[in-house]
Amino acid sequence: MPFAEAAAHGELVFNCTNGAASLEALSAAGAGNLGGKVLVDVANVLDFSQGRPPAVGVSNDDSLGEQIQRAFPEARVVKTLNTVNANVMVDPNVVPGEHDIFISGNDDEAKAQVAGLLQSFGWPADRILDLGDISAARGQEMYVALWLGLMGTAGGSAFNIHVVR
Repeated sequence: MPFAEAAAHGELVFNCTNGAASLEALSAAGAGNLGGKVLVDVANVLDFSQGRPPAVGVSNDDSLGEQIQRAFPEARVVKTLNTVNANVMVDPNVVPGEHDIFISGNDDEAKAQVAGLLQSFGWPADRILDLGDISAARGQEMYVALWLGLMGTAGGSAFNIHVVR
């Protein structure tokens, strides 16, 4: 299904593309088809130009989440799920014990809607940590550099972190 058709019919739109191609893919979806909708961004920009491990392609003073929000100001962008592997995204019980997922975005109602969706996947409400506005996506995306290193130490991708308070 073409991006524009999928975006036009979706109640919620997920950006699960290669982060380096996200803006192009979302442009193909069409700003009019994204306007007013919650756009859940799970992508990361990884730069493999110098080999492995890849560098984070956007960092420090910007993020892909922010770039998407600027490019599609009528979309209600929520950054989440980019700090865990796909199997953990939709079934947090793959990782035993308590662990956390992060969420950020400018629209509180959109974040609440996404938090509800995360809960339907099995994420406990108290393990969904709201980091604030979309600028917090910077930290979420930069965490991927640490995640890649941890993947080797953890012996695979079925792991996550827990914020101890």
